[in-house]
Amino acid sequence: MKTLVLGPGGREHAIVQALRADPLVSEVRCAPGNAGIAKEVPVYPIDVSSPQLVVELCQQLQPDLVVVGPEALLASGVANALHAAGFSVFGPTHQAAKLESSKAFAKDVMGAAGVPTGAAHTAVNATQLAAALDDFGAPYVVKDDGLAAGKGVIVTSDRDAAIAHGEAIFADGDPVLVEEFLDGPEVSVFVIADGKDGVAMSPAQDFKRVYNDDEGPNTGGMGAYTPLEWLPENFTDDVMEQVARPVLQEMADRGTPFTGVLYCGLAVTKKGIQVIEFNARFGDPETQPVLARLQTPLGQLLKAAADGKLRATFPTIKFDPQAAVGVVMAAAGYPDAPQTGAQITGVAQAARTKDISILHAGTTAGTTGEYTASGGRLLTVVATGDDLASARDHAYDAVEQISIPDGHFRTDIAAKAIDGQITIPEA
Repeated sequence: MKTLVLGPGGREHAIVQALRADPLVSEVRCAPGNAGIAKEVPVYPIDVSSPQLVVELCQQLQPDLVVVGPEALLASGVANALHAAGFSVFGPTHQAAKLESSKAFAKDVMGAAGVPTGAAHTAVNATQLAAALDDFGAPYVVKDDGLAAGKGVIVTSDRDAAIAHGEAIFADGDPVLVEEFLDGPEVSVFVIADGKDGVAMSPAQDFKRVYNDDEGPNTGGMGAYTPLEWLPENFTDDVMEQVARPVLQEMADRGTPFTGVLYCGLAVTKKGIQVIEFNARFGDPETQPVLARLQTPLGQLLKAAADGKLRATFPTIKFDPQAAVGVVMAAAGYPDAPQTGAQITGVAQAARTKDISILHAGTTAGTTGEYTASGGRLLTVVATGDDLASARDHAYDAVEQISIPDGHFRTDIAAKAIDGQITIPEA
């Protein structure tokens, strides 16, 4: 099977590595890729947000499966164009990807499907915003209705800050979604879907705030770990029955079947599972540790989903019992104003460590160092271990071997889970 992965980040690097490990995958290519991916497979530096350019590349390469990574490509209709050109695609059409690109649409689908989620109001002006904030009270949850790369939400008890965030979203031309605050720890569950049904991957937890103890602004994600031993038994079965299958059925009933990753962002509350949001693709940085534990061949799994044959071929997905932890290393100034040009060293040395994988995002080939910082999130250092504590220790040992001048990373990834400090509110 020949495969092509679309996207430039750490998520795509993890997908590339997992595809290379599939014995039935004969070829892996990536567009546009990054400096780390280019060390492993051929890359094609095209503008992958252009459906026309992506189709032209596929006509040249003739892949048996195209895996679409980033949300912006899905929203722009790349999957639609590939389907029209006759290619097998793992990724939803732009109509189905509205589950991510419009939070108001996702709320409508959940309402129709009877999926548990917090109440919400959509606001299009300052008066409606103020009324919605007053209706729910603090803490306030204010979101950009459109795509914001994980950084369009604020959760605050400061009403002035909530209003300022909403007004900034209005200034960009988007509606604002004001939601009920959901108590309880957050969980990410990737559901591989084939348009009719799906199968859940191992749950993960990510860390969205830039600093330790969940301080500072939201980012695209500063780290993640899996599995989550503090979850109730049969948690993924409950997610499938209460959330994923009803949504997939509702999307099919609307004539827009969902094929790809239905990323379920969940809160485990005193009322049970509640949906915070959906994404229409693998999450970053959760993908990196989740795929590090995957035993089911990824290429065959995604091809079965793309061809509508998922449940018959893979009724379950197998994972290594080991734990995995991913730590994101970011450039100075991230997330507000990432500084590029820093020379990154120590990557090769860290990558030689057993059970370590260094996944690239915002890097280019180095001038004086091994690599040069060219984005915000630069690397995800992923480690596996017999338990969460050993995986975490391995990850941070590798992080310490890498030098990014003025770069930063969180030092508390998975710490509360290891210390038994994560609790689910009692009803």
